Amino acid sequence: MINTSGIELSFNNKEDSFEVTNGTLHLQLFYNTLASTSSPTAMGNESCGEQLLDFGRPEKILIGVMLAVITAVTVMGNTLVVIAVCVVKKLRQPSNYLLVSLAVADLSVAIVVMPFVIVTDLTGGKWLFGDFFCNIFIGMDVMCCTASIMTLCVISVDRYLGITRPLTYPARQNGQLMAKMILGVWLVSASITLPPFCGWAKNVHTAGVCLISQDFGYTIYSTAVAFYIPMLVMLVMYYKIFKAARKSGAKHRFTDISRRERLETVASEALRMQGLKPAGVVDECAALSRLLNRERKNISIFKREQKAATTLGVIVGVFAVCWLPFFILTTARPFICGVECSCVPIWLERTLLWLGYANSLMNPFIYAFFNRDLRSTYRDLLRCRYRNINRRLSAVGVHEALKV
Repeated sequence: MINTSGIELSFNNKEDSFEVTNGTLHLQLFYNTLASTSSPTAMGNESCGEQLLDFGRPEKILIGVMLAVITAVTVMGNTLVVIAVCVVKKLRQPSNYLLVSLAVADLSVAIVVMPFVIVTDLTGGKWLFGDFFCNIFIGMDVMCCTASIMTLCVISVDRYLGITRPLTYPARQNGQLMAKMILGVWLVSASITLPPFCGWAKNVHTAGVCLISQDFGYTIYSTAVAFYIPMLVMLVMYYKIFKAARKSGAKHRFTDISRRERLETVASEALRMQGLKPAGVVDECAALSRLLNRERKNISIFKREQKAATTLGVIVGVFAVCWLPFFILTTARPFICGVECSCVPIWLERTLLWLGYANSLMNPFIYAFFNRDLRSTYRDLLRCRYRNINRRLSAVGVHEALKV
């Protein structure tokens, strides 16, 4: 306290709020004034002006348990995919290497990203791990999520080629080709992760805030490469597979009618040919066998196309529901809030972020739902029935083949 010429100056803290009464100038801390009048359910973030959430103990327990369960199930599901493809010979096919890459990306999201997000959410949105680790965390988050999305895109292209070019594509579908595809996916993911480390765009990491760079050019580039382009490719692939399946379905319905008529004709001819020489009967039986084999092949192709269209449709639908809201928000944020901070309510931002993470949880179960071999392997692994897994799957495959 300083007294000069009858004017008393009182310095309580570093502040900019002044009050003059009876010749006394009081310098008070504005934060204290704000704290005394603010809502008990929100805390101000000095650096960005964000309103952090202030959860009570019951809310923290509920949110923590829920997010921990999501993380644990994501780890379990994607670990099962990796083990299944590595252990089961029938699943050890080049096309399934993409599933392993997807599972590794989703597993990385669960292990190296989700725990830090959980801690941040339980503190109401405040970053506690320092400025240096902020850049590393954002890099891991962007790379793992982008790798997951890009792998889904490559899987859709792989399924399309496998359906539309059944005779030529499998010849090129080898381990080396799959390795190049997977390497390309991770390199593209790295191309989005590295710019903030190379000086193009700097992430926002001030006290209590850890936010990916809001630079306009980088935002457009990163969201386009990480989401919008893969989404467009997946939609095009789904449309093409759906169109092929519909065309095959119309052809199959026509073939099914004509097949019934031909079989009736063959049956009536067989009755008439009972008095013919054995050679004629043999030729007619051979023709009937060829007809049945061709019909069986057509039915098999039709079922495969229908299954691919259904599977890819579910994958694209779940992917869009999980990630589209988050990327729309991410794209619009710098144009609405500026490049320094985020003006989006934290509860909305974190909800949409976890909705996107939920895609990593759902992927292994979507593929298991449409893949009998994966489903069977999951069941055996969860029951600890490791012995004779390959023999049981081979027996099931033979049984299914005989049913076609």
